[in-house]
Amino acid sequence: MLLYIHVPFCRGKCRYCNFVSRPFDMAEVETYVASLCAEMRLWGKKLGRPKFETVYFGGGTPSLLPPWALSRLMPELRRQFDIDPAVEWTFEANPDSALDGQYLKLLLKYGVNRLSLGVQSLSDADLQFLGRPHDAAQAVTAYTLARQVGFANISLDFIWGLPGQREGHWLETLKLAVRMRPEHLSCYGLTVEEGTPLAADVAAGGVALPGENEQGRMYVRGAELLEEMGYLQYEVSNFARMGFVSRHNSGYWEGRDYLGLGPAAVSTLAGARFANPSDLGEWVAAVRAGKVGQGGEVLGQAEKAREMVMLSLRTAKGLRLAAYRQATGRDFMKDNEGLVTALRQNGLIRISAGHLRLTKNGFLVSNVILERLSY
Repeated sequence: MLLYIHVPFCRGKCRYCNFVSRPFDMAEVETYVASLCAEMRLWGKKLGRPKFETVYFGGGTPSLLPPWALSRLMPELRRQFDIDPAVEWTFEANPDSALDGQYLKLLLKYGVNRLSLGVQSLSDADLQFLGRPHDAAQAVTAYTLARQVGFANISLDFIWGLPGQREGHWLETLKLAVRMRPEHLSCYGLTVEEGTPLAADVAAGGVALPGENEQGRMYVRGAELLEEMGYLQYEVSNFARMGFVSRHNSGYWEGRDYLGLGPAAVSTLAGARFANPSDLGEWVAAVRAGKVGQGGEVLGQAEKAREMVMLSLRTAKGLRLAAYRQATGRDFMKDNEGLVTALRQNGLIRISAGHLRLTKNGFLVSNVILERLSY
């Protein structure tokens, strides 16, 4: 199984972000830590000290957790759960909160072996527009420091499709990133999420995003450039050097069971899916009452088939047609004969070795393709 732990605290809300997060408050952190330990104990007992192959601290900004919080959380995690000796243990950090070498060494001491840095851009102007709490120099410093203290697996996050950005700017950013030699890169297109300051600016006409054709060139040429530089594209937005594909994220796309802890965390266990309350206070109350993992929905055959297709087609491996037939009793190619023909003719999919895969241009319009498929 996979274990995800949500840390809901940030220094401030970025202008594009709609994730569940709140301003850092030490009193709330104390309540959060106590409740998270209690939630670990509840699940450890309920599942009989389950074994986890991957652990992922996401957020929010996990690197805002003070050392005393780590000293309580990490040992409790190992007490309640069986952590695989070969675990992939990821910890997300913003560059501005990853500038303390002693803190980074502490993470290594507790078993964290993969650091995910939210760089987003190497342009100070872009970082200021996004509302990020760091500048480009701090991003480079945080990365260099993480290397110096001993992190051998570092992932960097970037955003493309920013206002005023052009293909050349994006490719230059990627070249700078590659020179740093991270093991993994996640490159996400800027999404305008409802209710964010960015959405308000776009609606008011104060911000103009690059056109569709320009964004298409950024995505496809960026992916080609990274592969030329030794980074294999294994999912729509993710690239890795050989041997450094994210096992945790791959587990999601392969449909593995996962347990989510913390406010807003989602779990899928034995065909059932449920989510913790998003509100910190409601989650704390649920944990105190021992009411975690209740309700939710049991995934039916149709839902499982739809998720198999959607998740598989996000990856470079694609959908294994025999697995689809085995799971559903149906022939995917027959069910989608007309659409598959059109997609092949337009260079959006390829079929080989029993797999149907999206091409890079197919990845670019994957949401539209998935909406039109029959499951």
